[in-house]
Amino acid sequence: TVPEGFNIYQIAELVSQEGFAEEAVFIESATDAAFAREHGITAETFEGYLYPETYYFPKKVSTKAIVSSMVKRFRLVFKPEWKERSKQLGFSIHQVVTLASIIEKETGASFERPLISSVFHNRLKKKMRLESDPTVIYGLKNFDGNLNRKHLETLTPYNTYKIRALPPGPISNPGSGSLEAALYPAETEYIYFVSKKNNTHQFSTNFNDHNQAVRKYQLRR
Repeated sequence: TVPEGFNIYQIAELVSQEGFAEEAVFIESATDAAFAREHGITAETFEGYLYPETYYFPKKVSTKAIVSSMVKRFRLVFKPEWKERSKQLGFSIHQVVTLASIIEKETGASFERPLISSVFHNRLKKKMRLESDPTVIYGLKNFDGNLNRKHLETLTPYNTYKIRALPPGPISNPGSGSLEAALYPAETEYIYFVSKKNNTHQFSTNFNDHNQAVRKYQLRR
């Protein structure tokens, strides 16, 4: 069973724990750009397209067969009307999956996903940086779990504190809830959110309100 929001490396660890293949072998298949193109994915890896679900395989299954099954499941979940909706938004499917992967990592509360999505859509329309911590973390090597200012100031293709657009690809493998939220954001004017440290967030439409929320939820002793 692959949980929503796992990335390729976490899935590789899970595959190894279940006794199907060594981590390195799975990662090799999941980051094979030529293999990805065979599946119609114009990216360097399968990140974002390994659909989180419960799968059943024989013990001697190949890692490529595992990857192919997960991508096949993604194709079934990503409905034709979602493809049409992507076009209406002016997004490629890859961009939708990328945005969904960020939404997946930003909240553990399913009801918040359309709100989180609205913040990112509003920021993209305003040409604002997304400023998403999970994207920064994904772009770091050997991250120790403690995100600091130096990390936020380190330029990588995934540092959305530095780039004014979506990162080049997904940072996790999103479930249907996050994919749908990316396509159908709530209609809000929110452009900020801050964690309440209880798996939910405080949303704001302006910087002053956001600063008050930061003081209330993040800086209190």
